[in-house]
Amino acid sequence: MHNDHHEQSALFDEVDGRATLAGSNRMEILLFSLGTSEHFGINVFKVREVSKTPFITRTPNMPAGVEGLISLRGNVIPVLSLGSILGLTRPDAPLGGAMMVTEYSKRTLGFLVSSVDRIVRVEWDRVRAPENVSSGTQSFITAITELSDGRLVSILDVETVLANTFGDTVVGNIAPIGNGHEVNVFFVDDSAVARRKISEVLDRLGVRHKNAQNGLEAWNRLESLASHAEQTGRQLLDEIDLILVDAEMPEMDGYVLTRNIKADPRFSGIPVVMHSSLSSEANRAMGKRVGVDAYVAKFDAEVLADTIRPMLQRGRRGA
Repeated sequence: MHNDHHEQSALFDEVDGRATLAGSNRMEILLFSLGTSEHFGINVFKVREVSKTPFITRTPNMPAGVEGLISLRGNVIPVLSLGSILGLTRPDAPLGGAMMVTEYSKRTLGFLVSSVDRIVRVEWDRVRAPENVSSGTQSFITAITELSDGRLVSILDVETVLANTFGDTVVGNIAPIGNGHEVNVFFVDDSAVARRKISEVLDRLGVRHKNAQNGLEAWNRLESLASHAEQTGRQLLDEIDLILVDAEMPEMDGYVLTRNIKADPRFSGIPVVMHSSLSSEANRAMGKRVGVDAYVAKFDAEVLADTIRPMLQRGRRGA
């Protein structure tokens, strides 16, 4: 990006074009700095635009890390200091020189950073779960990748930033499914916050569930379940009633995972629901292209429950 505002704008004008990356098991990350020696990245799909730090209206009683509010094309949005939230800068430290406007989980937020570098393309299979990350930032990092120049980049878990700053989404009243104890859901998500909230919804529905933390782990476990069902003369449909997948995940994204599932006849009849903080029409279209049976934007517990309930009820067991 090299501090060229026009270049930044041009890069961020191509959101729909970048959606084609999703099915190729590649992602683009925007590199940024928080004024330390660490290198950070965020999935470009979640970034709407980048600008210099604007004038921010300070407001009282804001959560820790929220610097204030700005008006952006008629919308008032909160602005967060990522360095402060990750514990890398003092609360009274000067604001960073750049702001990333992010859009995910039905929220628009401004993220203040020290500087923005450039966009790089990485293969999902080169993205790993975080290990040996400094303890202060580990809970906010969803993955690590290595660039061609050897630099390690920590990829931000924006869902954890959102939950940590504004609190967890409250799961309201969700009626249980009849015979739910006989229903099995397999879900995969690389965010600990998301796994916790999904588990809460499934517990309210009264169904049994297992989970994986990335796409490759999920595919390996699903293949193992399918092989075991074959060996014992059972249908996999007797073991799994529904598969819930995230879109972005280390080692294998949800689009490739879904394509693998839909191409394997052993999974015939098992619905796949994509549950993602990437809620643009381009991402929905990509999900449809690889064969998902439904696409649900994170995180609305009632919508998630209402989407999967009929799929579980009309299955072989009934409700």
